[in-house]
Amino acid sequence: MRLLTVNAGRPKAVDHTDAPGGVTGIDKRPADGPVHVTDPGPKGTGGSGLAGDAVCDLRHHGGSDQAVYAFAREELDVWERELGRPLANGSFGENLTTRGLDVSGARIGERWRIGPDLVLEVTSGRIPCRTFAGHLDEPRWVRRFTQAAAPGAYLRVIEPGAIRAGDPIEIVHRPDHDVTVQMEFLAATTRRDLLPGLLTAGDALHPEALRAALEYAEKSATDG
Repeated sequence: MRLLTVNAGRPKAVDHTDAPGGVTGIDKRPADGPVHVTDPGPKGTGGSGLAGDAVCDLRHHGGSDQAVYAFAREELDVWERELGRPLANGSFGENLTTRGLDVSGARIGERWRIGPDLVLEVTSGRIPCRTFAGHLDEPRWVRRFTQAAAPGAYLRVIEPGAIRAGDPIEIVHRPDHDVTVQMEFLAATTRRDLLPGLLTAGDALHPEALRAALEYAEKSATDG
């Protein structure tokens, strides 16, 4: 398992985003040399965990529980065949393009060490949005991406560090529950009945996912 590229984006004005100012950092390109990764701070004020990477809509993106976004090269290869066009590393707006790691099959709370120092923890899957659809410029993209249910993973920073292309990735902790990124994504999108099952992942869940699971379980109990 290894890191193919570390990808960062600069603010860019586009007509397919609802972000303030009409700018987005989704167009991410592989960085040269090491990139330092730290906890960016709470959502709403903190952006990307990667130095030099822009997160322009702090209402919905960035912050401690979405500090880093990872996507598997294997899934990009699947989409290349589906879309009939090349997809460079970073094409889906991911910060980390990986090889040999089942990103969407990772368990919530799973921890990865990348390079000598950085430790990340899996929190949730990526929900597709208008900006993502406009960036890819593919018809019905949000629906297609949702149906594929291979969303890639958001991660929080447990131990900061510098990473670079080619660094090894090691799974240093795997929780004993069975709540995967894919399961969390399905619960958030097309399978709301899965929400109560997310609770076994506990506080490792993205706070918004945990809140949704608790509210669904409470409502189900009240409704009998």
